[in-house]
Amino acid sequence: MQRLEHMQHLDKHLVDELAQVARESVRDELREQARGQRRKAALYGASGAVALYAGAAVALAVGLALALVLPGWAAALITAVILGALAYALRNAARPSPAPGPGAPGQASVPGQQDAERGRTGGVAPPVPSTPPATGAVPPRPDTPAPGAPGPDAPGPRV
Repeated sequence: MQRLEHMQHLDKHLVDELAQVARESVRDELREQARGQRRKAALYGASGAVALYAGAAVALAVGLALALVLPGWAAALITAVILGALAYALRNAARPSPAPGPGAPGQASVPGQQDAERGRTGGVAPPVPSTPPATGAVPPRPDTPAPGAPGPDAPGPRV
């Protein structure tokens, strides 16, 4: 019996030691990957900052070139409009393309799906029925007799 308890103690000790070694190796590997990703993120950030300054220099050059033939305020205004149009075009390029309509091949139409998508994209158009509402006489209820036919309260021969 003692030998069995001794073996269980050794097994538990071995499992704990293996788990600790595995944790340390995973931790070291994750640390190495994080170090590489931090360096990459810092380089991307620096690249973005340098690109921002390059864009500012280009905008300044455009403004100064326009200032040669226009007053300074007009050159600055035209440069701002150009930059605004560029920002708008880039924003639209970054947006996902609109989903094809309900009649597009390869897409099943799910009731309410278009309404949900329209709400997500900020559309304000209400859903339009496929057929206009019927005008004129309202159809009779199924439990009422047709006009001219004797009803249950009509006088007639009783059986």
